[in-house]
Amino acid sequence: MAKNTYGTGCFLLMHTGPKPVPSKNQLLTTIAWKLDGKLEYALEGSVFIGGAVVQWLRDGLGLIRQSGEVEALAARVPDNGGVYLVPAFAGLGAPHWDANARGVLVGLTRGSGAAHLARAALESIAYQSADLIGAMAADCGRKLRELRVDGGATVNNALMQFQADLLRVPVVRPRTTETTALGAAYLAGLAVDFWKDRAEISRLWSAERTFRAQAPAATARRLLGAWHDAVARARS
Repeated sequence: MAKNTYGTGCFLLMHTGPKPVPSKNQLLTTIAWKLDGKLEYALEGSVFIGGAVVQWLRDGLGLIRQSGEVEALAARVPDNGGVYLVPAFAGLGAPHWDANARGVLVGLTRGSGAAHLARAALESIAYQSADLIGAMAADCGRKLRELRVDGGATVNNALMQFQADLLRVPVVRPRTTETTALGAAYLAGLAVDFWKDRAEISRLWSAERTFRAQAPAATARRLLGAWHDAVARARS
């Protein structure tokens, strides 16, 4: 199972079980939890600029007054118009780890406008997360069945749909989007026997909405290819 937290940055964890999986794709091997004296592990990848790119549109460029307005602005155009934003404002995190990379905006034409930039900014969050998923799949030798999501940016339906289109797997948004804090509470409850076992906790979790791929797979491959070209320009 895998979960991605969409906050200021993005933090993706894939549970790998009782044996640590050393990453060959510049991810982190970390401890997921320790229960009943047994350790279980996960692969972790971090995106430095996730929801912070929307804050940049708001505070740095003044394109929107509130972060929630970005979805409506991006929806004014049917696609990104060939515009890609690599928000390497603080370098690039996993799987690149390039501290000297810097943000780039490519594909601009005379027809590019604020809506294209908003769309490119939103899509950049999904592209970076897709790169993490690809690295994790390569490390584990298995494909993702679904991605569970949490964090403030998951309220953006367009972002979640685009993420599903890129990954070609269901993206599942829970009723409680602060799952990181909730998970810590669940583990604490297990430690003091408030809950009996993980099966009981699983029954407490429920999905609010599942996003499934709608765009053709060929479109997703084309978009990812253009994104990787843009990332190459941002690299130091």
